[in-house]
Amino acid sequence: MEENNDKIRSNWEDIGLDNDFLFGKVMQDPDLCKEMLQRTLPDLAIERIEYVEPQKSIDPDADAKGIRLDIYVRGADGAAYVVEMQAVNTKELPKRSRYYRSITDLQLLDKGIHYKKLSRIYIIFICLFDLYEKGRHIYTFQETCQEDKDILMGDGAVTIFLNANGTMNDVSDELKAFLDYVAGKEPMDDPYIAKLDKAVKKAKMNRKWRREYMTLYMRDLENIEIGKEEGRKEGRQEGRREGRQEGRQEEREDGVKILIETCQEFGEDERQTISRIQTKYAVSSEEAQRYVAKYWKK
Repeated sequence: MEENNDKIRSNWEDIGLDNDFLFGKVMQDPDLCKEMLQRTLPDLAIERIEYVEPQKSIDPDADAKGIRLDIYVRGADGAAYVVEMQAVNTKELPKRSRYYRSITDLQLLDKGIHYKKLSRIYIIFICLFDLYEKGRHIYTFQETCQEDKDILMGDGAVTIFLNANGTMNDVSDELKAFLDYVAGKEPMDDPYIAKLDKAVKKAKMNRKWRREYMTLYMRDLENIEIGKEEGRKEGRQEGRREGRQEGRQEEREDGVKILIETCQEFGEDERQTISRIQTKYAVSSEEAQRYVAKYWKK
């Protein structure tokens, strides 16, 4: 336990704005949040922010998947901004953005209110990776007519993926300074970045937030260990079944698929997963690679 606590304390000291927990805390400051949004959306005149709600949970109903947003913001004009810090490419961000939008729309549209009253909504992911691998700092999506690209559907929804490691000269110096800071690069001579850096340092001195982070981090570690143990048990069961029914390729396929899904869920990369398949099923590296190519979720 003490070893885990030391690890968590060390982790807290090392995290930066790219950590979703710290990002949510720092962006509670309406001025810092407003400037971040203004740099991302320079064509908008964001007069003021009505409120910022960090780590907002939305649970539509008992049967639907709930979500927890890093930052949920309402502007003075009613526009809604959902902002997520994303350090790892989970391969499903476009579809997650679709779900975020639908669930957030349910929050915006009270029962009995006409659809035309739906506010504008901006879903923004700040990524430490290039989701579309084109070198851009920003990818902005709006619904367009496929027959005439100049026609926008006009539903008031915009989805943006920011890439903190972009290489193109495609954004303002102000937005690039912010993204560079997220990526851990040396801060530029920029008043906003200086304020942001000061806020990050101050947040990391907040004992209440550190305790909250340690609690959440410990819970996540425990959940991961529980999940891994369940995966190991399921793997052993599959292994015993393989021994009893040797030669049945269908059983092996099911077991390998479960193992790959478990490894991917808990953040292991393809190389580690290939090694696990080789060890568990006594197959060659080439055969293990074929399984990963078949079942790894891109």
